[in-house]
Amino acid sequence: AALATQGLSVGVLDADIYGFSVPRMLGVTGKPTQVEQMIMPPIAHEVKVISIGMFTPGNTAVVWRGPMLHRALQQFLADVFWGDLDVLLMDLPPGTGDIAISVAQLVPSAELLVVTTPQLAAREVAERAGSIALQTHQQIVGVVENMSWLEMPDGSRMELFGSGGGQAVADSLSQSTGTNVPLLGQIPIDQQVREGGDSGAPVVLTAPESAAGLALRA
Repeated sequence: AALATQGLSVGVLDADIYGFSVPRMLGVTGKPTQVEQMIMPPIAHEVKVISIGMFTPGNTAVVWRGPMLHRALQQFLADVFWGDLDVLLMDLPPGTGDIAISVAQLVPSAELLVVTTPQLAAREVAERAGSIALQTHQQIVGVVENMSWLEMPDGSRMELFGSGGGQAVADSLSQSTGTNVPLLGQIPIDQQVREGGDSGAPVVLTAPESAAGLALRA
C-alpha cells in the first residue's frame, strides 16, 4: 500500500496457500473475475491482489500436497492478468518448503526479503529461510525486523522480544552469501498495525505519521 501511494503499480500474490491472510489484511471483499482465459484480480488500496482465500468458501482449510501447491502458484503467476507491474510482492510461508522452492523455479529472478522478530528463536528460523538463496541462487534484498520494541508513554522503549535480531540475521546472511544484506528497517509494535490488519485498512494509509507507519513507508 505504501509503494502504491508513491505511484508504483503494485501486485500482491498471497503465496502462503495454507496460512493465507492477505485478503483480510488488505480488506479485499471482491472476488476475481474471468475475462476470456485470464483471471482479473480484485484491487484494494490501489493494489492488485490474488489469494487462494478468494476461491475457498468461508474459512475453509486448504489440504493439499506439494504438486497442488506448485500448480496453484503457477496459475497465480501465469493466468492472473497483472498488467504492467513495477513490483510484485509474494507473501511466502515461513521456512524452506515447497512454496519457496516453487517460487525459485517459477520466478528465478525474484529477490528475497527476509522478515524476522528480534528474538533468537525467530532469528534462527529467518536465517534458515534466507539461506535457501545459496541453493536457489537468488539475491537477498534485505532484512526487516518486525515487533522491534514497544514505545512507552514516557518515551522509553520496552524490548519485549529482545534486541538486535534483525541486524544479526543481516550480518549472518551477508557472511554466508558473500554479499551485502542490509537491515532495511525496524517496525515498532503498534496497536494500529494490528487493528489495520484486522480491519483491512493498512496503517500506512490510516496513520501514516505513526511510528510504525513511518517505519513501514521508509
